[in-house]
Amino acid sequence: MNQSAIITGGTGGMGLATAAILGRDHRILLADLDDARLADAVDRLGALGVEAEGAVCDITDRESVNAAFARAQTSGRLRAVVHAAGVSPLMGDAEKIVRINALGTVHVTETALSVAAPGSALVNVSSIAGHLLPSFLRPLPAFRWAMSDPTRMVSALTRMATLAPGRGAPGAAYTLSKAFVIWYSQFMAATFGEKDARVLSVSPGSFDTEMGRLETKSGSERMVGLAALKRFGTPEEIAELLAFCASEKPGYLTGTDILCDGGNRAGLTLAGMLSMARGG
Repeated sequence: MNQSAIITGGTGGMGLATAAILGRDHRILLADLDDARLADAVDRLGALGVEAEGAVCDITDRESVNAAFARAQTSGRLRAVVHAAGVSPLMGDAEKIVRINALGTVHVTETALSVAAPGSALVNVSSIAGHLLPSFLRPLPAFRWAMSDPTRMVSALTRMATLAPGRGAPGAAYTLSKAFVIWYSQFMAATFGEKDARVLSVSPGSFDTEMGRLETKSGSERMVGLAALKRFGTPEEIAELLAFCASEKPGYLTGTDILCDGGNRAGLTLAGMLSMARGG
């Protein structure tokens, strides 16, 4: 194979399922924090006939991201990146969530842009949570700090999240950070387009993954009850979408977000959106 793909969060359910599809015609580099999980994931892909290797990568550290991208390029042209790494409201405090979900996306996107060439594609994974924040409430001035002062962006979004009532700061941070991923992917499309490359985001709803099951404690089952398809999605279902978006087939698809939520958003009223965004 003369082309490669990076999948961040590659040991998770979505990431690993996406690797199995992209691995049909790409050499895969899985980027994640846990070396043991990486080794297991590489073995599982190898059993499917997928050429893969793992790289320990902290997406909140730009140098760590740069190193993972450099490693991927030793295996051939880096054509596709699926950025699936992230944390949920139950996996840390507000600052940690913003740093991983928002700052991590800036690092991956900027590094992907630096090596982009005609036909390259970056798919950032957001969440239905990013759609639960009405557009008129998006803190665009804070989002725009991503281009000039990402540290200030992290501080601003963290501060906003901590204004949430009760113990709602992590949930607010998650919503803000995933809204940022959608906005930022759209904002960066023109810059990627200058290199004849693409960037977009995909927003999953409730899926049966390790992180998705964890979120049953904070209302994901209630979300499923509001959806048109009253079940959790499977990792394989979202992986088909992620792999397609990252492939060369949808060559005119960029600067947009694709919501894959089983019809969940379609069933939410404004009041319901605000309630879910608050974690209530």
